[in-house]
Amino acid sequence: MAAVTNQPMQWMAVPGAIPGCPPGLEYLTQLDQLLVQQQVELLEAFTGIETKNKYAVKNSMGQQVYFAYEESDFCSRICCGAHRGFQFHVTDNNGQEVIRLNREFKCCAGGQWCASCCDCCAYEILVEAPVGQVVGVVRQMGSFWKPHYHIMNERREMVFDMWGPCCAWSGACCTCDVDFTAYGSDGHTEVGKVTRQFAGFAKEMFTDATNFSVTFPQDLDVKLKATMLGACLLVDFMYFEDQDKENN
Repeated sequence: MAAVTNQPMQWMAVPGAIPGCPPGLEYLTQLDQLLVQQQVELLEAFTGIETKNKYAVKNSMGQQVYFAYEESDFCSRICCGAHRGFQFHVTDNNGQEVIRLNREFKCCAGGQWCASCCDCCAYEILVEAPVGQVVGVVRQMGSFWKPHYHIMNERREMVFDMWGPCCAWSGACCTCDVDFTAYGSDGHTEVGKVTRQFAGFAKEMFTDATNFSVTFPQDLDVKLKATMLGACLLVDFMYFEDQDKENN
C-alpha cells in the first residue's frame, strides 16, 4: 500500500513592487479570481463553541495568496454569534498584514427592509490597505426581498451594486451554489461575483466552514479587488455563519 504523504502548502510567488499599488496587493494584479476557504476548527465541530474564523485565500491554481484570521472576543462570539463585531487581519506569505477588515457591532442591524433608513440598521465593512488607510467600503442596503450591497471606494462612492438571490440558503441538503452578483453603474452589466460554493456533504453536515469564490476583471483596481474580498466575508457572516449551525 502506498504511503500517505502530506502535500506542503504551495504559496503564490511574490511579485515585485508596483508603483502606486498598496504593498502586498501586487498579487491581485495577476488574478481574476480568489478562492476563499474557511478552515475547519475541530473544537467548534465537536463542541459547537464558536471559535475565531480563519480563511485560506487562494488563486485558481490552488496556490495560497493570503491568510485571513479573525480577532474578536469570546463573549461576543458566544452571545452575538454571527452578529458580532470583528476585525480580520489578512497576511501575505511573509506573514505581513496587508489588508485589514473591520465590522463594528450593531445591536439592531441586519434587517434588509430598514438597512437603508439609518446607519444603525445596516452592516458595513471597512477595508484598509495598508492598515490605517481605508480603500473601500461594503455596505448593506435596504431591499424588500433580495440581499443588496454597495461596493464603494474610499470616498464612499458606489462603484458596484451587488445583489444576492431571493433565498440565500445553502447547507447539507442543498448542493447548489449561491451567487451574489456585482453589477456596474448601469445596473445591468455583470462585473464580478461572490459565490458560496457547496463544500461537500460531510463538511456541510458537521461544520459551518464555508467555501467561496470571488471573481472580478483582471484589470480591476486592486483596491476594489480587496474590497470584494471584504464583501465575501460580510456575506458569509450575514447569511451562512449561523444558518449552517441551524441546518446542522
